[in-house]
Amino acid sequence: MRLQFLLMKSPDKNQKNPNNRITAALNFFTEAGLLKKIKRSGWWVVGIKEPESVADHSFRVAVIGHYIAHLENADPYKVMVMCLFNDIHEARINDLHKMGHYYIEFKEAEKKVFKDQICPLDSKVKNELQSFREDYEKQKCKESLIARDADILECLIQAKEYTDQGYSQARKFLKKAPDHLKTKTAKAMWKQLTSWDSGQWWEDVVKFDR
Repeated sequence: MRLQFLLMKSPDKNQKNPNNRITAALNFFTEAGLLKKIKRSGWWVVGIKEPESVADHSFRVAVIGHYIAHLENADPYKVMVMCLFNDIHEARINDLHKMGHYYIEFKEAEKKVFKDQICPLDSKVKNELQSFREDYEKQKCKESLIARDADILECLIQAKEYTDQGYSQARKFLKKAPDHLKTKTAKAMWKQLTSWDSGQWWEDVVKFDR
């Protein structure tokens, strides 16, 4: 019973000790860095051997979410936080493509990992992340809808880029995902994306001189 009591009290003890909080933060930052090495596994099924990392994906999701939030009159800060931390759990349990999700109850594992990840953090950070995560999962508030749209839209943009780069099978990802978009802005972007040339932007920037 004594040991159990000490274990239960450890989170509070960690919160009171500044050095413990700093160590916990540094550990969290290092763990987040693993996302730079973890590949988005869904692309393997269409023949892409070296797809983008989870960190690559999360960064662009946050950029997209920030933009859509402004157009949809939502809180861009809350949207960006939701986008950046949405896949943080994959640092511990890796990225699992949708076929794997069909056989494994992955959502429960995600929740457990996220809870464990933020437990030792400063209470201000922990409480905000937990609150935003709960809002995202409920998909009720405007910010959560935008964050999820940003996640889907990033996948669609990536699929179009891979398609334009010659991975024809990546086009299959463009078929079902658009049906799940909710916001007016995301839907308009998807409509434009279907005929958009993903390589045009740099042609407009690069200039050659003799």
